[in-house]
Amino acid sequence: MHARLLAVRNLTYRMFVEGGRAPTVAEVAREAGLTSAEAEACWRELHRAHALVLHPGSAEIRMANPFAAVPTPYRVRVAGRWWYGNCAWDALGICAALHADGRIETSCPDCGEAIALEVRDRRVDDERLLFHCLVPAARWWDDIVFT
Repeated sequence: MHARLLAVRNLTYRMFVEGGRAPTVAEVAREAGLTSAEAEACWRELHRAHALVLHPGSAEIRMANPFAAVPTPYRVRVAGRWWYGNCAWDALGICAALHADGRIETSCPDCGEAIALEVRDRRVDDERLLFHCLVPAARWWDDIVFT
């Protein structure tokens, strides 16, 4: 990954965390000193490299793993703010990415029972819970939104 692409990726993630939402391509372009077309080209290359996920047919961020830019069943409270994870794994990843304790709220996809999980000192409070993927990891990027 070349330096400009890495800088745009890091800026995009920083703005996502600081703003509490996915930044727009215009916001990233302005902050990076690029044109919107240049910033969008970087995002498209990052999308191809699986460094972020754009909504189909647009230049809007859908995922900046572990963060979801749209509401999902995986809500995470860290440092007084709510985030959405793309999946259970990413919900845990939000606490890790922010280097902070947190609370994850979701429900069992099988029975619908509510699940609340506390993360303290990089450990979950209920080690009986399992993370299950329907799709093998080698196939996640075939359809990352479904996965």
